[in-house]
Amino acid sequence: MSAPHLLAKDFQDEAPGLGLFQWKPLFHIGPFAVAKPIVLCLIVAIIIVAFFWAAFAKPKLVPRGAQNVGEVLYMFVRDEIARPFLGKDAEKWMRLLVPLFFFVWLGNLMSVIPIAQFPVNSRIAFPMVLALLVYGTFWVVGVKHQGFFGLLKNATMPPDLPWPLYILVIPIEFASTFLLRPFTHAVRLFANMFAGHLLVALFATVGFHFLFEKLTPLGAPVGILGVILTIFMTAFELFVQAVQAYVFALLAAFYISAGLYADH
Repeated sequence: MSAPHLLAKDFQDEAPGLGLFQWKPLFHIGPFAVAKPIVLCLIVAIIIVAFFWAAFAKPKLVPRGAQNVGEVLYMFVRDEIARPFLGKDAEKWMRLLVPLFFFVWLGNLMSVIPIAQFPVNSRIAFPMVLALLVYGTFWVVGVKHQGFFGLLKNATMPPDLPWPLYILVIPIEFASTFLLRPFTHAVRLFANMFAGHLLVALFATVGFHFLFEKLTPLGAPVGILGVILTIFMTAFELFVQAVQAYVFALLAAFYISAGLYADH
């Protein structure tokens, strides 16, 4: 067997796979097992609560320190996420959108934090719970402001279409809005975090394997390339993590507005 095939065979047994996303319980609380993703989820929640509590528990007229940073972050969510869809009602929904955005973002960032090194939202359960929360909010505000049948009508029958087209449009809009919406909302975030974490782990394993475990004249360039790609993919993943948090919160604002306003 040739040298390249031997290197490939040796690496194949160590390449990262689905085992990256499977964690043994750290401890049990009664019948419930607590694994690393749950611990990271709790840490993210505690960080968010602690930061905004420190920033706004005793607000000052001239903001400093944590309050100054908190106001900048709050205004970003308000102006870039809430107001484009919720307009004058944006302030009413900041208590949902602010923690939602930062929970997703910090949960994603856990993948590049030493020791943590795992994106919380690469486990489908976490994005799905958040998506169902948004979906439930859409139903509650939709029924409250439009009525049950009004919500169904406004969501599935766009105005000013020729009547024959409604035969095709209504089933598509119904499936998209009432059946697939929470699934697509969650899977978009999950898939990006899952794939990104897997790619970074793959390139890091390539670099470590060929530079430290199977160092050969043939493997050294591959190992160096793996290190370079790991650095590049980590930087790119930081960008994707922020974008996915923004998109997730933006879609949440859009879905809530669809329940509030009949013309959405």
